[in-house]
Amino acid sequence: MKKLVFALLAVVLLLPAVSAAGGKSAALSRSADQSKVVLRESVRVKSKLVRLGDLFSATGEKADIAVAYAPVPGKRAIFDSRWLYRVARAYGLDWRPLGLQDQIVVERESQMITREEIEDHIRAALIDRGADPNTKVELSNRMMRLYVASDVAASVGVEDVSYEPRTGRFTAILVAPAGDPGATRTRVTGRLHREIDVPVPARRILANEVITERDINWVKIRQNRLPRGVIVDINELIGKSPKRWLRAGIPVRVANVQPPILVPKGSLVTIYLKVPRMMLTAQGKALENGSDGDVIRINNTQTNKVIEAEVTGVAKVAVLPPGKIIMN
Repeated sequence: MKKLVFALLAVVLLLPAVSAAGGKSAALSRSADQSKVVLRESVRVKSKLVRLGDLFSATGEKADIAVAYAPVPGKRAIFDSRWLYRVARAYGLDWRPLGLQDQIVVERESQMITREEIEDHIRAALIDRGADPNTKVELSNRMMRLYVASDVAASVGVEDVSYEPRTGRFTAILVAPAGDPGATRTRVTGRLHREIDVPVPARRILANEVITERDINWVKIRQNRLPRGVIVDINELIGKSPKRWLRAGIPVRVANVQPPILVPKGSLVTIYLKVPRMMLTAQGKALENGSDGDVIRINNTQTNKVIEAEVTGVAKVAVLPPGKIIMN
């Protein structure tokens, strides 16, 4: 019985020690897990160099060691498992790849210069060299983009411009960022196209509405792409009416507009006849549409005779000189 009591006491006395040892072991395990070197999946770097801490976590004081050049702005590089393992061994990191699929994608933080910005810079350079200001630059490469590092100004320099006025073709060297001796130089080609300003509806204009200057916007269109019959003089639009509705922003053809209809077909009109010292009027019915100055047929509702009269205003016509009477 005494042996059993001593055994139980021993177990009770050892429990705290075992528990403490177990807790210490778990803490060490967690600490080891937290300091474990892990490969990152992807990273964006600002500088020209890729450092050890960009590739792996938990590198400690070795994080700032440069191990590779970063890709140029706008590009990315992929470092594979074999290269990463060699780097890890060279700098004493406890890391090894799980397989050939282990890799990291490194991108360089950058700013994009769009094609439109590039074309504007080239256009300015060509105008300085005598090109027509009313022109638009079209690059041969429609997908053209330039990238510069995120910590520099996103500027473009244009060098060695060559321009043929007869064909409009040009070549140039682009430098981004501008003024940087070490910047990337890119050769571009393209063509200059002359543009003209074209009046277009600023809104949807319905048939028979009278177009005013407030209804007009201006757009630039390449001259060689301007369809035949398109109105380019605003005076040919103002005061006119669409035959059918006009879409906003779309050039208008001459055939699509007409003078406003002052006398619609089938409407009642007042017929004026001016004779010496007297003005005679009568009621009539228009047999066709008429705009200002048009000569149309009118049925005199009092005599039931068809006459020709000139449209002089809204629902107003003036009888032509005698002898212009047409019988039914």
